Amino acid sequence: MNKMDEIIIVVPRKELFEEERLAFQGIDSTEEVKSSLLKNIERHYTLLKRGEAEEDENYKQPIPYIVIRKSDKVFLYERLKGGGESRLHSKLSLGVGGHMNPIKGSNSFQKLLTANSLRELMEELEFSLNYVDQFNSRFEIIGFINDDSNDVGKVHIGLLVVLDIADDIEVEVKEKDQLLGKWVPIEDLKDEKVYDRLENWSKIVADIIK
Repeated sequence: MNKMDEIIIVVPRKELFEEERLAFQGIDSTEEVKSSLLKNIERHYTLLKRGEAEEDENYKQPIPYIVIRKSDKVFLYERLKGGGESRLHSKLSLGVGGHMNPIKGSNSFQKLLTANSLRELMEELEFSLNYVDQFNSRFEIIGFINDDSNDVGKVHIGLLVVLDIADDIEVEVKEKDQLLGKWVPIEDLKDEKVYDRLENWSKIVADIIK
């Protein structure tokens, strides 16, 4: 199947942001906004083909954006030339995540979020210990990321999750021809040699993560 024929979860921008009353740029982690946006997604999400959603700014695609933290370090990965989208080559990313797909027999957005987040983690990363049971617990959203400054950002909204893991857990990327993963101190994210290469959403996270 062509990836643009993939059926994904979307939410009408009008309902998500309540006629732009809740609209913001960057990141919003206030309890009021988080609660309202989650409620609006739960009530109004629908399904579209990915190709249609990518071209229609009337819809936002909720994207789980999972940042893995170990003490004072975060897992950072670089998109190599073997990866799919050329516009992302050599870019650095802090988040693991992707489009959300419907799940047969489940209409709960929280269950969809957990299942899709778990799938993305297992598809992209290898953990030295079986973390599946812990990942299966509720994924708590600590903030929403929105960036309408470019065509890609206009049709997506990020659901930011920070996943803290123990110091003795090792993490590796699975698709080594497409990604290069490594641990970096959080303070190094502000170094311009790193910061300037971060994808837009990762820059937003780098500005607030501690």
